[in-house]
Amino acid sequence: MNIYKVLNDITKYIDDNLESDINYEVLAKMMGVNVYTLHRIFSLLTNISLSEYIRRRRLSSAGFDLYNYNEKVMEVAIKYGYDNATSFSRAFLAFHGIKPSKVTKLSKLKEFPRIVFNEDVKITETIEYEIVELSDLKLYGLSISTSNETISNDAPKFFKEFKSKYKDIYGYPTYGMITYKLPERESCEKYYVLYDKKIEEFECVEIPAGKWLKFRINSYNEKDIQKMSNKFYLDFLPSCKYNLREEAELEYYHDGVTDFLVPIY
Repeated sequence: MNIYKVLNDITKYIDDNLESDINYEVLAKMMGVNVYTLHRIFSLLTNISLSEYIRRRRLSSAGFDLYNYNEKVMEVAIKYGYDNATSFSRAFLAFHGIKPSKVTKLSKLKEFPRIVFNEDVKITETIEYEIVELSDLKLYGLSISTSNETISNDAPKFFKEFKSKYKDIYGYPTYGMITYKLPERESCEKYYVLYDKKIEEFECVEIPAGKWLKFRINSYNEKDIQKMSNKFYLDFLPSCKYNLREEAELEYYHDGVTDFLVPIY
């Protein structure tokens, strides 16, 4: 399966159905994955969530309709899935910089174009992995708030600060973890540094038993870990046949190596 051809089919399907309810289950079936995996793949390859992409395409089309066809604001709002003119007007203003009721032939509007992927992208580098079963985990540590845009700087900075403060007391941290915002889990929310032993002053995080993909990195170095993470998300995930579970990925630090762990069914 050429994942980039499938993604082009998905963005075309979205464009053909901007005036209808777009069922994420239908899009996921086109890719042969579950909805969660679809969201993760799309957002990682485009740097925009699937829901936000659809929202921007609809607002682009709404601007076109108002400019070219002089349609009523309420009609356009309903056409593109808004329950009332007020919420549509607010979204339209934030996107186009003008209220929909003020659109004329002299107005300047914005266009968010359909994303088209290069179907000729080829991945030639192999990525070694194992499938492992892990028991329930109870981890203890601290977290910081983060985002997709800042995680690459936030995580190593917080890890260094945490290690500097607690390593001499509790030893080297055992796990790193990123959590995501609900319900679509397309954007980072928190980054944790954790121990696999009970420490009363820390938050307890429970990880249920399950199956994981394990990618081994022969160091604790942040750049090596980020390199493997990027390879997984950008090279491995778009073409893999595993469905992701809605649990956070883990970094497990032990014996001089880091295991990058991804939860799957």
